[in-house]
Amino acid sequence: MAIMTDKGATETLIQIQVCYASPGVQAIKQLSVPAGTLLHDGIKRSGLLEEIREIDLSCWRVGIYGKLKTLDTVLRDQDRIEIYRPLIADPMESRRKRADKKAR
Repeated sequence: MAIMTDKGATETLIQIQVCYASPGVQAIKQLSVPAGTLLHDGIKRSGLLEEIREIDLSCWRVGIYGKLKTLDTVLRDQDRIEIYRPLIADPMESRRKRADKKAR
């Protein structure tokens, strides 16, 4: 999609989704952003940082369709940005404990 800017130039827009989930919140925002937008800017434009104050991009990981990405990744049309919460427990340690318990 292309739109005219106030200076008469044509700007191409791309469609993205920004997703975040926690036990109490599931949020999906769909928006149009200019082509060339960075992942961090896409999240910022979604409004999720203001709505959900617990999100901390300085230490939380982000990805696109389940693949980890950096905040300076250039977005493409139809990208789904996912914001990942920190793990509460180490999955490997949890598996070990279950295996030990089952072995007894």
